[in-house]
Amino acid sequence: MSRPGRKAWWQEGIRFECQGSGRCCVSRDSYGYVYVTLADRRRLAAQLQLPTGQFTRRYCLKADDGQFYLDSPEPECRFLDGTQCSVYEARPIQCRTWPFWPENMKAKAWTAIAEFCPGVGQGDIVPAEQIVKILREQRRATEEG
Repeated sequence: MSRPGRKAWWQEGIRFECQGSGRCCVSRDSYGYVYVTLADRRRLAAQLQLPTGQFTRRYCLKADDGQFYLDSPEPECRFLDGTQCSVYEARPIQCRTWPFWPENMKAKAWTAIAEFCPGVGQGDIVPAEQIVKILREQRRATEEG
């Protein structure tokens, strides 16, 4: 999050509100995968009325490190319908926590995010306490795989 003894640049909070552009659902450079935990796969499978194993075989690939990610043959997520998520209520934790990912919370990375995400700078301020909670949730999900 930030180095010990040093406040994070976002310590006063960040103004963010999703604008529904769908831009976060399209691969950019190294941001090409949506990793899915077992809980994510179960939730998505239930939404699509499939057994979890069938969902995993049909919609996921396994990375070298053993983590599953959504297999999307196109740059945009296979569940993106126009600019809307067709599985929004069941979307993976990675999607639920956007843009508050550990790698995005560096000032330089946030500047890059702001260049393509119209939600940055919009809406109410997301307080630092909420950002920390989201970052912990993201870390916990990554550890659980």
